[in-house]
Amino acid sequence: MSHASSTREIPAAGAVPRHVAIIMDGNGRWAKSRRLPRVAGHRRGVEAVRATVTACAERGVEYLTLFAFSSENWRRPAEEVALLMQLFQMALSNEVEKLHRNGVRLKVVGDTRRFDPNIRRLIEQGERLTADNRRLTLTVAANYGGRWDIMQAFNKVLAERNGKLDAIEESMLTPHLAMSYAPEPDLFIRTGGEQRVSNFLLWQLAYTELYFTDRLWPDFDAAALDQAIESYRTRERRFGRTSEQLEHSRRAEVA
Repeated sequence: MSHASSTREIPAAGAVPRHVAIIMDGNGRWAKSRRLPRVAGHRRGVEAVRATVTACAERGVEYLTLFAFSSENWRRPAEEVALLMQLFQMALSNEVEKLHRNGVRLKVVGDTRRFDPNIRRLIEQGERLTADNRRLTLTVAANYGGRWDIMQAFNKVLAERNGKLDAIEESMLTPHLAMSYAPEPDLFIRTGGEQRVSNFLLWQLAYTELYFTDRLWPDFDAAALDQAIESYRTRERRFGRTSEQLEHSRRAEVA
């Protein structure tokens, strides 16, 4: 199933965002401020992931997407990359059964070919085990980049047409995007104080409400999520329309 684009159709806007996407930033700074090794921040960050998954499920969020490792993160020191891969493997080994028991479906998007075979095997097992769960879809973006996503979708369209393509339409591309199974995010959250999207879901964030917080990811909890959702509720989501059109639409619904 491929979801409609917000640039073409107007999605329903509820009090609780249907889809929340998060850049989890600040693990290293959290550790540094406490004179701890960076690994301590990353480990604490895994705990914040667990708490956020639980909080989203309890609040009725249907999709949660977490930017765990970008295609640019390979540029980090080799020791840190190796540590992140170890933590990813441990999380897949230790958390999938818990996700399954709580009705959470796991999806991993990105170019996973660069990962260790054991990680790829755990991803496949986790996705297969949780495939029928519907309480919450947890997507982990790993070795993912927004430009990569658009290009791989374009290349799939090109392959379908045997390299013969005069023009491409949005409806041709969207079914091949990495997250075609999910609606576009309603709310984007970035922790750690930076205010940019960093090559995350470039196509999908077209009409997403953006929320930035100085809180470092290891300190992000249910209360912080509630603050972000409260900010989301104050936004007027117009999707290209005017405020007057929105008001007219609301009156028509009441009538």
